[in-house]
Amino acid sequence: MSKATINFFNEDTNYTLKKKTIIKNWLKSAIASEDYQLKELNFILCSDEYLLRINQDYLNHDTYTDVITFDNSEEIKTIVGDIFISIDRIKENAATFKFTTDQELCRVMIHGALHLLGYKDKTKPAKTLMTAREDHYLALLSKVQNKPF
Repeated sequence: MSKATINFFNEDTNYTLKKKTIIKNWLKSAIASEDYQLKELNFILCSDEYLLRINQDYLNHDTYTDVITFDNSEEIKTIVGDIFISIDRIKENAATFKFTTDQELCRVMIHGALHLLGYKDKTKPAKTLMTAREDHYLALLSKVQNKPF
């Protein structure tokens, strides 16, 4: 069986993710605690324009967004996916909601992962549940880092 991998890539941005090993272990733990098997998860950090093109080309949406998740798994309860994240949106949202860029990025990373775990956010009850799961996993990350999220 292949080793579970989490990869980080940049497209059209030069953002440098800090604490990659801690973030990888945190995400792996979250996935395992939801009884899923991680095979491969790619995070592609990109610009607003790059993500807008993906939104237009693949989802027929002509809007900016912070994250787009593609589930490429072929087996139930298995994670194989690509999560595209706009660093431009992350920075703007972090300023708006008074978080650091890294805090907002971690929130969006777990949000994308939760989509791959079957969580939805299109209805109010589903969004409430998803936000609660985000908060739960972010609290665990805070414990690992020994500092509040």
